[in-house]
Amino acid sequence: MHIVVGVLALALNLVAFVIGAVAWFRRRPSRVFWRTLRAGQAAVAVEAALGGILLLMGYTAVPLHYLYGALPLIVGLIAEQLKMSAAMMILDARGLASAQAVAALPAAEQREVVVAILRRETGSMTLAALVVTALLFRAATVVH
Repeated sequence: MHIVVGVLALALNLVAFVIGAVAWFRRRPSRVFWRTLRAGQAAVAVEAALGGILLLMGYTAVPLHYLYGALPLIVGLIAEQLKMSAAMMILDARGLASAQAVAALPAAEQREVVVAILRRETGSMTLAALVVTALLFRAATVVH
C-alpha cells in the first residue's frame, strides 16, 4: 500500500507541476492545476502517515528514505506560506495599500492585479510540486 500511494503521490505532483507550468506560462488560472495539486498534497500526507505506521510496526529503511519522505510535507508548508504572501507582494509592488485600493482601480487594472496574484500563487505552488516530485523520487530510490 505504501508503494502504491507513493507512486500516486509522485505522479499527481508531477502532473500538477506540468499543468501549473503551462498555466503559469499562458498566464491563465487553472482549476485543474489546483485540484491536482491538492490531490497530490493529500497523497503525500497519506504516504507519510503510512510510512509512520510501517515504522511503528518495525519496518525500517535507510535514514535518507525518511528524510526524503518527510521533506515534501515541509516543502508544502513553506509553499503555502509563499502562496499566502503573494497578494501582499503584488499589492506592495504596485503601491497598493490593500484590497480596497484594488477595488478603486478601473476594472481592467483590477483584473490585471488579480491575474498577477494568481500567477504568483501558481508559480510558487508549481515549483513546490516539482521539488516534491524530486524528493518523492529520491525517497523511492533509497529504500534499503
